[in-house]
Amino acid sequence: MKRRIDIKFWLGIGISLFFMALLLRKIDFHQLAAALVRVDYRFILAGVLLTFVSYFLRAVRWRYLLIHEKTIPLSSLYPATIIGYMANNLLPARLGEFVRAYVLARREGLETPAVFASLVIDRLFDGFTVMVMLVITLFTLRLPQGMEDAGTAVRAGGVVMFLLYAGVVVFLFLLKRQTMRTLSFTGWLLKPFPRGVSDRLIPLLGSFIAGIRMSARGGHVAAVLLSSVLIWTFAVLPVDLALQGFGIHLPITASMFIMVLLVFAVMVPASPGFIGTYHYACFKGLSAFGIDASTSVSIALVIHGMAFFPVIIAGFYHLWKEGLSLHSLGKASRKEPDEAAQAV
Repeated sequence: MKRRIDIKFWLGIGISLFFMALLLRKIDFHQLAAALVRVDYRFILAGVLLTFVSYFLRAVRWRYLLIHEKTIPLSSLYPATIIGYMANNLLPARLGEFVRAYVLARREGLETPAVFASLVIDRLFDGFTVMVMLVITLFTLRLPQGMEDAGTAVRAGGVVMFLLYAGVVVFLFLLKRQTMRTLSFTGWLLKPFPRGVSDRLIPLLGSFIAGIRMSARGGHVAAVLLSSVLIWTFAVLPVDLALQGFGIHLPITASMFIMVLLVFAVMVPASPGFIGTYHYACFKGLSAFGIDASTSVSIALVIHGMAFFPVIIAGFYHLWKEGLSLHSLGKASRKEPDEAAQAV
């Protein structure tokens, strides 16, 4: 029997190669090497440490997202988080999210779909925090002279995206609080479309929202909100430290702007590790501040390396401690999406 060609995987490889080609076609590799040599790696080491702080804070937030199921110790949540992010860097199709759920469920005796449902909420809080960061950045950041028109266009786009995302959050809140009324209203909105669309979408929304559960206690909600802010604070600071390592001093809003671009970049289908799309987004963000091409590419390589290699090393360490292998996780995670779709 012939093996089925994984179109999504090869499409991602093609997209990564395309963006890497765009990135490197006009680069002077001697200048690139010189920029990498002169960087102060003390700033890079500090950035790596802060990156792991952000992962720890993700484990803290996850604890409160799952607290209605079970009070789970951070000694279980943190390794599962690191393993999941390692898997996102090495496995296609962002399977790291399913790996996170599988590893924690296996360790704590929970149902994997229930754990995965908590990660849906996790991503919603991430998305909303990034949108807030985007709006703050766009209205406080001063782009260099000559970029005013581009800045206006980006601000308009950012506001539209924020409003759209806020609308999604409000819709999900109403869907959870007033499920039947919201489903009825959704059905009314779908009347102009073929009946089959409504017949498929309404039951799916109902089963999805039934699987989404979160503690409504004020302290738990406050912990989730505070940890979300801290997670992204400690995700932005390594970008700022990388810039300082190259002797570049920009306002912290510039690092926030670059981080938002990186978040959008990892949404684009690409090879494992977001190679190409990640680097190109970082390069374009730095270029907006007049940083030369070779230095911009050097910084992009270093920022990606800070987020890529340390978590892979840490992830393999925790895999070894858990008695698991990347191959077994890959097989298990490919089964989880179908189970999660049935339960969530």
